[in-house]
Amino acid sequence: MFEGLIVAIVTPFKNGKIDEQAYAELIEWQISEGVQGIVPCGTTGESATLSHNEHVHLVKLTVEIVHGRVPVIAGTGSNSTEEAVFLTQKAKDAGADAVLLISPYYNRPTQEGLYRHYRHIAEQVDIPQIIYNIPGRTAVNISVDTVCRLAELPAIVGIKEASGSLDYASQVISRTDLTLLSGNDNLTLPLLSIGAQGAISATANVAPRLCADLISTARQGEWNLAQEIHYTLLPLIEALFSETNPIGIKSALAMMGKIEEELRLPLLPMRKENKERLSKVMQEMKII
Repeated sequence: MFEGLIVAIVTPFKNGKIDEQAYAELIEWQISEGVQGIVPCGTTGESATLSHNEHVHLVKLTVEIVHGRVPVIAGTGSNSTEEAVFLTQKAKDAGADAVLLISPYYNRPTQEGLYRHYRHIAEQVDIPQIIYNIPGRTAVNISVDTVCRLAELPAIVGIKEASGSLDYASQVISRTDLTLLSGNDNLTLPLLSIGAQGAISATANVAPRLCADLISTARQGEWNLAQEIHYTLLPLIEALFSETNPIGIKSALAMMGKIEEELRLPLLPMRKENKERLSKVMQEMKII
């Protein structure tokens, strides 16, 4: 159910508030371009600066707009276990199909603390859960042994893997039945080659069709074509992530006329030199 291209969608803002019209149009475009899932309120959706009311409303809005056409996987993670339980329950109540749970950040729990955090959420809320390993953002890595323990919990069905280690991903795939989804767009193709079943992608905000084609061709065994798409996407990925995500994504979407280039502090619009580089890549790819 949770495989293929899943977009970690941005949250458009206008004059400090969620731009619901732009958001609905983004979702319609994403679905028409072949995405197979929508993740609202993830890191790319600036979840850290959404109020609880905004967070819950955005999940409800996503479910309403999508209307069952693709799965909605709501970002509900927190460094507070009880807050994660609260947001996960609200996502379930709103009709989300699953949740994405980032590891607790800043407080740097032990492996046993990580296990108990995820176990507690799994025991409290009956909804499919995807754990999210991104030590570059959280300062803690979920060890393979901990992932194996978590995989025994019925509610935990997958892992979004963004450590950058193919060895780590290989061990998770070989030792568990979890669905592994790429969390690094530049490593989606290598991860697919060792058994990943898709990606939760930020780049898909800007080039959904290409990202979808990369995954579908690889999964069909058309590796030469998948490799060609990978190298077509690589300059775009590098330009988009020259600054902290989702700064580049929002800059690109603004160039495409899809949203306002508005972020919430502490994030700022893209610097001029990086924006010029991104614009050049997008023109060469005929995105703009």
